[in-house]
Amino acid sequence: MPKPFPREFRDDVVRVARAREAGVTVKQVATDFGISESCLQNWLRAADVEDGNRPGVTSTDSAELRELRKRNRLLEQENEVLRRAAAYFAQAHLPKMSYPLVKELAADGIPVVVSCRVLKLSRQPYYRWLAHPVTDRELDEAHRANALFDAHRDDPEFGHRLLADEAREAGQPMSDRTAWRITSTNGWWSVFGKKRGRGGKKPGPAVHDDLCVVTDEKGRSRHVFAAEAPNELWLTDITEHRTAEGKLYLCAIKDACSGRIVGYSIDSRMKSRLAVQALENAAQLRGNIAGCIVHSDRGSQFRSRKFRRALTRHRLVGSMGRVASCGDNAAMESFFSLLQKNVLNRRSWATREELRIAIVTWIERTYHRRRRQPRLGRLTPVEFETIMNKNLALAA
Repeated sequence: MPKPFPREFRDDVVRVARAREAGVTVKQVATDFGISESCLQNWLRAADVEDGNRPGVTSTDSAELRELRKRNRLLEQENEVLRRAAAYFAQAHLPKMSYPLVKELAADGIPVVVSCRVLKLSRQPYYRWLAHPVTDRELDEAHRANALFDAHRDDPEFGHRLLADEAREAGQPMSDRTAWRITSTNGWWSVFGKKRGRGGKKPGPAVHDDLCVVTDEKGRSRHVFAAEAPNELWLTDITEHRTAEGKLYLCAIKDACSGRIVGYSIDSRMKSRLAVQALENAAQLRGNIAGCIVHSDRGSQFRSRKFRRALTRHRLVGSMGRVASCGDNAAMESFFSLLQKNVLNRRSWATREELRIAIVTWIERTYHRRRRQPRLGRLTPVEFETIMNKNLALAA
């Protein structure tokens, strides 16, 4: 059974079908996106139910029902836990958690005897805690903090390592890590600010090695964006364009073998979830992708923990280029250049919805199925992949 199409892809196809020009049939739209007419008809009926134009149970109602059932089961479990734990906690004594409350009640005029009797506490341990409310560890921490603060006040230009040295000489030994923890918690920074990059931002470090760079016999390095079969090397990046409502961001993933856009996501905000959703859509459409290399730049979206976890979840291998070097991802930049010339810069866009439909239509209908590429032998990406898959099936 084939895997279901990503939700974002289905919504985009429905948008294009509803906004189609006069004379364009549903069958033609389905052909442009590589799906059957009956499949598109089912998606349109489901969309009508969601919009309230057709009777039926919407996905929101189904989700609410599932959520209510889930909450009901959770409440039953919580009640059972409370019922069994009531007897246990009735016998448990947590004096250190209750002593501050006894002290506050005493300040309000309630006798200690009454508070301890209600809370089932002994008065002797409470008075011992009242005499020594601060532990030895907390006292040592305070002495270390005082020594570091004195050193910071005398020499504001010192960093945490030099402050630790001054504190040790003052009789408060500690490690550099402890000094860093105390100074950072209290905000005792050196007066010498760090150098800032352009625009006040410094590019983050690469979280993956560059797996697309090769070195020739003379020691010169260059990038090679080629693969012998699909799902061996993917390239990804993010582009943006303005509309009257604001910016619209597109994260696309391109297969280096066929040049096909295997996954994309479009949103009004450039967050890490934009890159993660594009990767999830590509993984859902392509099937077996374990071991595929995903090459990107050093954008924060691709360095995020969410994106790295998504790579690990699908058993993909990350790759990153250098900072401020467009050539390190030239193949993806060329696709965005085509998109810019053919769609984005052709006219001004009033709404994000209008631009989204134009981008999706150009990718699925024109770029994938009509635009022939010389490097593919004058074939379209879809035609090239069809031939490749047949050859691989015969070889197997």
